[in-house]
Amino acid sequence: MRKYLILPLALIAFGSTAAPLGLPEVPIPADNPQSDAKIALGEKLFTDTRFSATGEVSCSTCHDPKKAFTDSPLQVSEGIEGLTGTRNAPTVLNAAYNRTQFWDGRSPSLEDQARHPFVNPVEMGLRDHQPILDTIAGDDDYRQAFQEVFGKSGDQVSMDEVLRAIAAFERTRIAGDSPFDRFWFGGDESALTEAQKRGFDVFMNQGRCVACHTIEQDHALFTDHKFHNIGVGVNDLGDKVAPLAQAFLKAKAEGIDVDVAVLSDADTSHLGRFAVSDELSDLGGFKTPTLRNVDLTAPTCTTAVSTTCAMWSCTTTTAAPRPRTSRSRPFSAVQCAPSI
Repeated sequence: MRKYLILPLALIAFGSTAAPLGLPEVPIPADNPQSDAKIALGEKLFTDTRFSATGEVSCSTCHDPKKAFTDSPLQVSEGIEGLTGTRNAPTVLNAAYNRTQFWDGRSPSLEDQARHPFVNPVEMGLRDHQPILDTIAGDDDYRQAFQEVFGKSGDQVSMDEVLRAIAAFERTRIAGDSPFDRFWFGGDESALTEAQKRGFDVFMNQGRCVACHTIEQDHALFTDHKFHNIGVGVNDLGDKVAPLAQAFLKAKAEGIDVDVAVLSDADTSHLGRFAVSDELSDLGGFKTPTLRNVDLTAPTCTTAVSTTCAMWSCTTTTAAPRPRTSRSRPFSAVQCAPSI
């Protein structure tokens, strides 16, 4: 059954077999096929506060459906007992299309990403995942649901099944068919205002924002999925960059938990993609965020250097390719450093 969630200036269709206008088909892993029962189970797990050390925080605390699956307008996310991390929560909307998860891409999939917040001390604060499995084993509704979806119940359930269910739910949080999509992919010239069209022109030409917030022939994700250093955070480190990077590599070789390290220390967080790849070229690099629903998911960037989308003139989804006479990608390798 198709479900709808109405957000300001955006219609978000969930559970549909066809992708909304402007988006490609959702990639589904062969080892985690979708089903209505699995999606419903994943949503229940996503909103269960019992999976935190205080019994007060769930995945939906930082990824609130009422806030476009973010914790906007918080500058950085808050976990148990009001503890704060170093980065704001990226939206779950359209995360199904991400090639990597988290700002630094340290998780390769939604399934892997879902594993970490439970045991991060500044997020949900569990020592390990066993309390989750104990809760599931002792809950009649969960026992029945896991039996239906995975053919397992009680002590047979592992975190693998838990994570697969959560990821299945997250893959249904898809936002498309925006005014921009209707304008560009649907050919409706009236879908955007003249001011938005002027913003589109700046986005494509003078601003060259499309270099990183890309579009394709038949869809627009508004991200190149790459990691760029535009000076956010890392410039504040100054002369500390080199010794900090060296100390981090040493700690990582000794077994430091990267997920905990980057969310517990602001300086370490500013290392960006380097904390994952160990490549000097990745110092200070963070993933290009999508611009879909950007006015609902502020602040932008990893550490809230901007809380508005004044520079984005096409409101909920912004830009696309050059004049309609050409569907080719106008830019492919130009570094973009917008004023965010």
